[in-house]
Amino acid sequence: MNKQVYLDYHATTPVDPRVLDAMLPYLKDSFGNASSKTHPYGWAAREAVEKARSQVGSLLNASPGEIYFTGGATESNNISLLGAALHAPAERNHIITQSTEHHAVLDPLRKLEKDGWRLTVLHPDSEGFISAEALGSALDEHTFLVSIMAANNEIGTVQPLDELGRVAAEAGALLHCDAAQAAGKIRLDVESSAISMLSLSGHKFCAPKGVGALYRRKRGNRVRLAPLALGGGQEEGLRPGTLNVPGIVGLGEACRIAAEELEEEAQRVGRLRDLLLDGIRRGIPDVTVNGPADTDKKLPGNLSLSFKGVDGSALIVSLGDLAASAGSACTAGNAEPSYVLKAIGTPMELAVSTLRLGLGRFTTEEEVTYAIDRIIETVGKLRRVR
Repeated sequence: MNKQVYLDYHATTPVDPRVLDAMLPYLKDSFGNASSKTHPYGWAAREAVEKARSQVGSLLNASPGEIYFTGGATESNNISLLGAALHAPAERNHIITQSTEHHAVLDPLRKLEKDGWRLTVLHPDSEGFISAEALGSALDEHTFLVSIMAANNEIGTVQPLDELGRVAAEAGALLHCDAAQAAGKIRLDVESSAISMLSLSGHKFCAPKGVGALYRRKRGNRVRLAPLALGGGQEEGLRPGTLNVPGIVGLGEACRIAAEELEEEAQRVGRLRDLLLDGIRRGIPDVTVNGPADTDKKLPGNLSLSFKGVDGSALIVSLGDLAASAGSACTAGNAEPSYVLKAIGTPMELAVSTLRLGLGRFTTEEEVTYAIDRIIETVGKLRRVR
């Protein structure tokens, strides 16, 4: 092949052509401000935003009025965690999370801890799971909030959200879920999982960068949130500022496509992931798969592999025509081994020899076959020159 093969779908994804087609009118002729209420340009923009709100809600089994548009999951996480804390009852001063969360969750929670909150950080098992029993043991009458991601961005672990949500709800605690990696790839249902708040990013499932959404429960145990920014009053004052109409339209279209094609696409990508793993295993000894052994309990396109005796950085550099990573794109400049791998007990020699491969909507079998050959060849060369 005479092109780069993109296998870093956990970092970001290409925009689906259907998403781009939906966006283009709002980048050209329909350029109105959704807050303009006195002329057709603004009406058209507002109509497009509300259509997208319904499309996002449908993907999550949420009502449109529970969806708020943001700049991405990081912003949604901050609004959820910090905004909810500002409305917490005085007697509820305890928060629970896990050590493998993204920094977009861990950093806001560390700030709350410095502000006087009691923070419990659970450690997952060797496959990255938090059990309902472990969560139940950590909950007490002072627990206000639990924040557990839907799926891990490095090792692909899909958490048992229905069980965790039930346990949290029984204790009267809110459940926040960072679904940046899961949205559009696996089925999410805020009702069956008793989720109070959920964050997602469009660019993780073939919508553009710079747009995301926040689900905030209004039914039953309604969640109160305080805004972190002021001015303008958009999104019920929760996220003020002129709405990114083209991006929001793109996010809505991406959610529509995902809702219609999710099951079939998950099977296709999962088959390619298994093909990639089987090919690598046939050609390379001493390969460790990080994360769940049961592929039904991990993201369909996720494959985190450690190659004993191989420096991970050298491997990525040598695989110049394969776009892959050692772990999270947000910590790619860090020389330390992945904190996620350390948290699940991965030995240091394996943690520093890890390659994260992410497959997605436009990955082909031809690309997978090529990647198998390149990885086998490159790992073999690096092991021979040790």
